[in-house]
Amino acid sequence: MSTHESDTGSRSESTPQTWSGDVLVVGAGTAGCYTAATVAEAGYDVAVVERKSESEAGHIACGDALKGADAFPEAIPKERLEPAFTNTGVDHGRFEIPQEDTVLEIPVPGELAVIDRWEYGRRIIDAADDAGAEFHYDVVVQDVLQDDDGTVTGVKGVRKGDAREFEADVVVDAAGALSILQDKADLSEATFDTNVSYSQFCSAYREIVEVPEPVEWDDALVFKPTERAAGYLWYFPRTDTEINAGLGFQMNEEPMELVDDLKADLRQREEFEGAEVEDKLGAALPTRRPYDSATAPGFMAVGDAAAHVNPTTGGGIAGAAYAGKYAAEAAIDAIEAGDVSEEMLWEYNERVMDHYGARYAALDVYNILSTAVDVDDLMGLLAALPGEKLAEALYGGSTEFSLRLKAVTALKSFGYWSNIWEFYQTKQQADRLLEHYEDYPSSPDALADWQAERDAIMDDVYEVTGADPKY
Repeated sequence: MSTHESDTGSRSESTPQTWSGDVLVVGAGTAGCYTAATVAEAGYDVAVVERKSESEAGHIACGDALKGADAFPEAIPKERLEPAFTNTGVDHGRFEIPQEDTVLEIPVPGELAVIDRWEYGRRIIDAADDAGAEFHYDVVVQDVLQDDDGTVTGVKGVRKGDAREFEADVVVDAAGALSILQDKADLSEATFDTNVSYSQFCSAYREIVEVPEPVEWDDALVFKPTERAAGYLWYFPRTDTEINAGLGFQMNEEPMELVDDLKADLRQREEFEGAEVEDKLGAALPTRRPYDSATAPGFMAVGDAAAHVNPTTGGGIAGAAYAGKYAAEAAIDAIEAGDVSEEMLWEYNERVMDHYGARYAALDVYNILSTAVDVDDLMGLLAALPGEKLAEALYGGSTEFSLRLKAVTALKSFGYWSNIWEFYQTKQQADRLLEHYEDYPSSPDALADWQAERDAIMDDVYEVTGADPKY
């Protein structure tokens, strides 16, 4: 049970000088709230530390497109979230390719919704609070607490100038991309993935824009390339007049002027004439494979903090929710066994890889390819590919081309045959990688050998694509 000294606070916030309990979660996003709700519903003490104020918590930069809207873990079921779903009529992606003077429409498999991300954020916080999680707002985490054997035992932080400490049997890092916890913790003796750099991430910016008249594409997610292959613009309709408009670029490329570049494109679109900006926000997000391991003694990372994001689309809400569920269940098992070692927490890694991690790692191969090809060639190739097969590649990590489809594609793609051959070779490597990830090790002792074989496949990926090594 938790023990703490309390300050006066609103709602479930007690903001203690010290807190001690079963599980500590840092970050009140999707992964953090699903972790906390799952732990609390099981009857264990859990605190969520959040750097934002109570009124700002849940306000996160996001594209607002939610893939997999039909399935959420039971700790916070779909019906708790549905009031934040503002557009459930989206069923396809619309790729605008100015270089080819064409628009490519592809189906999006599964249920899709565009959401009000702030409202969604408030609802998952409310649900975790109702389940029994304690929330501590305005806390800026500054350091990690560890035992002499390297076991993570808590964090140190500051709330409005006052020092705070939070201790727990298990600490869950849900603090987002490039989390400070991973910088402060000594993870050298664990398998936890430290092969992480800013160049594997994307810098993004979005505005919520109200347009005067309904747009014609309110049933589609609209994508448009920037002048560089490593960047794209998006227009996601929350409603037929409220649009999430944004763009991002890979951080290993020359920086874009995100605000100016977005405004320049908005000015070129007639439907945005006379529009008003309601909200604006920026963020970093992973565009890399999931962490090889997101566990260390007493410690797990979830969601963006472990790169649980589709690297080709940036979608990560559903994956983060399930990461929270899996981490919470691993933490509960470890606490019940009185053993928070990495071996005990390892099942969390296995469940993530089995559910979506392997697929995301294969998709990262196509992201690597995009950094090595000319943007005009890439857009020409996309325009030539059959839409349903492109959808399979983007969301499934693999696709098959029948002889007929290959012939049709070849006829449509005269002038891009060398790129198609390169794409085909890249697909073969992505398939190899997917198969290898399906044999993810069942214990941390086997990880090094598995990584060595994976890295050999990646060497072939770099050779086929001509891309610079990403890892």
